Amino acid sequence: MAETPLTIWIDADACPGAIRQIVFKAAKRLQIRTVLVANQSLRVPSSDLFSMMTVPYGADIADNTIVQKMIAGDVVITGDIPLAARVVEKLGVAIGPRGQVFDDSTVHRKLATRNLMEQFRAAGVQTGGPRPQNQKDVQTFANTLDRTLTQLLK
Repeated sequence: MAETPLTIWIDADACPGAIRQIVFKAAKRLQIRTVLVANQSLRVPSSDLFSMMTVPYGADIADNTIVQKMIAGDVVITGDIPLAARVVEKLGVAIGPRGQVFDDSTVHRKLATRNLMEQFRAAGVQTGGPRPQNQKDVQTFANTLDRTLTQLLK
């Protein structure tokens, strides 16, 4: 089977290991090039399909690298809402680690909520963080990734 022109990019610094494993399995099955981008080296399966791109530490360096190198139609796995917004702007598909697909309408709503919560935190309001990822989230992600890749490869 030939490799598809589509590339999966993983914003890997904060991507849970279970999510990376699901992506590796799907990418191998569908022969999709997959690139992890992080400021530290992470293990990737031994295959020409998978690569690790290590970038220097610093705010948004991994994000900027992904946006610079991705093309329209690529898939980016990220929980970073500003990065998801940039991916959608560049006509890519952003999927969060809980299985949410960010599109033009949802990403802007999420970005507005994120910015509001950031203002609350700056004012000293305790907002709490995201709940821990559970098995249902992992299954939702797996289903969403499979459905999204199937649609993109048609």
